[in-house]
Amino acid sequence: MVNTITLKNPSSAKRYLFMITWPIFIEVFLQILMKLTDVFMLSFVSDQAVAAIGVVNQLMTFMFVLFNFTAMGAGVVVAQYVGANDKDGVRKTIASAITINLLFGLAVSLFVGLNRHFLLGLFALEPELYAYASSYALIVGSALFAQAMILTVSSLLQAMGHTKDVMASVLIMNVLNVFGNYVLIFGALGFPRIGVTGVAISTATVRILIMVGMFVLLTKRMPVKMSLSSFFKLKKEYSAKILHIGVPSAGEQLSYNVSQLVLTIMITTLGATALATRVYSQNFMSVLVIFSLSIAKGMQIFIGQLVGAKKQDEAYAYMFMGFKFAGLVTIVIGSLFALFGRQIFSFFTDDPSLIALGSTIMIIELFLQPARTSNLVIISALRAAGDAKFPVLIGVTVMWGVLVPLAYLFGIVLGFGLPGIWMAMLIDEWIRGSLMYFRWKKKRWMNKRLVSVKI
Repeated sequence: MVNTITLKNPSSAKRYLFMITWPIFIEVFLQILMKLTDVFMLSFVSDQAVAAIGVVNQLMTFMFVLFNFTAMGAGVVVAQYVGANDKDGVRKTIASAITINLLFGLAVSLFVGLNRHFLLGLFALEPELYAYASSYALIVGSALFAQAMILTVSSLLQAMGHTKDVMASVLIMNVLNVFGNYVLIFGALGFPRIGVTGVAISTATVRILIMVGMFVLLTKRMPVKMSLSSFFKLKKEYSAKILHIGVPSAGEQLSYNVSQLVLTIMITTLGATALATRVYSQNFMSVLVIFSLSIAKGMQIFIGQLVGAKKQDEAYAYMFMGFKFAGLVTIVIGSLFALFGRQIFSFFTDDPSLIALGSTIMIIELFLQPARTSNLVIISALRAAGDAKFPVLIGVTVMWGVLVPLAYLFGIVLGFGLPGIWMAMLIDEWIRGSLMYFRWKKKRWMNKRLVSVKI
């Protein structure tokens, strides 16, 4: 069944937001924990292995953005249909989303598998790093279609209010991933010891298994019964609604990830230490955004349902509630990372230059993260309300007009290295975060609802 939204007073609204958000928090934590576990276990192979897989995962993240345009768009549309109490709209949107991303995922898997050498050639990788990266990209890239379906089904289940199902699926994924990594990296329980290749095999296999399990869950949670064949049908009207949100949303994330790829290319010219520091730092900082991401996901569902029910005034007020909470928690945790940065890096590596550089990055992150929180939460709220074009317009303009030029100036031309590139990221996040805040305050998103009310 679909979990519809009923708000009698502010306390019931907060309770509802908490009920849909706490499983998302655990899910996001587990997703990040899985990445950290991979990094930690690969650190027993070498820092070079960590750096190489970090580059490949940057490419994989780029592909995830392409898949996410359908997942995000469908999630927003389904949430609004839930708010409008339109079960037929939910059903047809889900069928269209599944079909689009399955076909797209298969195409991307084929492309990455066949063109990995070209993609990796964009980075000035040392021979040892390239060997690790090529093996990993072939195996994981060929199974990208499974990740496309996981992203889509997760978004659909969450939009219907079934956030606990997604949390449970990610928990199982973590357990299987750790087991697969352990036996294939270290050769335990009679399995071959194959290092980076083992991590790739574990990742691909687990994603395929979870894809199947989550699809079974989706069939059980549908508001109306559907045959297997009915899940794979495109409806023009509903596909258009998905793309109306998904394409601009993907454009903003695509711009961000391409700009990050460009920064990674710059960083590779600074040497293996700088590249490894970036990979470690990104994984550590992912802990900082757990609260921001979970609040952003929860707010997207909550605000989408409110807007679908034509309760824009409530949506306006409740966004600030989530925004303030996420910002406060981010600052507290960021302060701890800045204070104990050296000790955190020492747990993963014994390279003194890497530890020193990483602890500097932790201090910069303390000032960067509040702005990143603003972007995550408010952009999700704007998207949920149907206002998806403004974030991509601002994102493309600022990322390519400010971030990339300043990163090159500070990091390469002026010779500040990795800290200089991080300072450019700080400036970029604060400019975009401020603009998103004022967009929400002006309420121009209030007339962009996608569905009609049937309550």
